[in-house]
Amino acid sequence: MATTESTPTRTKRSQVEKGAILVAIVFLLVGVAGFIPGITTHYSQLSFAGHMSEAQLLGLFQVSVLHNIVHLLFGVAGLVLARTPLRARNFLLYGGYVYAALFFYGIVIEYQSMANFVPFNDSDNVLHFLLASGMIALSLLLDRGPGWRQMIIDGKATI
Repeated sequence: MATTESTPTRTKRSQVEKGAILVAIVFLLVGVAGFIPGITTHYSQLSFAGHMSEAQLLGLFQVSVLHNIVHLLFGVAGLVLARTPLRARNFLLYGGYVYAALFFYGIVIEYQSMANFVPFNDSDNVLHFLLASGMIALSLLLDRGPGWRQMIIDGKATI
């Protein structure tokens, strides 16, 4: 009789995995909401990309098809990466860095220029700052394990 090696199954998610799942779901909801007339005001003026898009999610955040797709992709990535604590932590940490970069990009560009391709407005910039801060904070606060560096050295971190 052949024996098969079974891999242990985890039944409980870590706090950092739960946090990454929650953030990913929020991104998915925001991405979908950007395509719903009523939730997105001036929906008929939604363009693929660029500052010409006059559509606004909740009447505050300037959005485009590209902007909504980015949110959807970020949400899918978050769900995929939330399968292990290390990947979940990295999604939150590096995703926070991405949003920090978007915040800084948004404050240095002219809103009416071609550089505003996503597009951004003041409300988006505030939200990107809050997302960056929140995601980075979650990656640090929810990481309750023995230090990732030691886990990687010991070969215990599942990547």
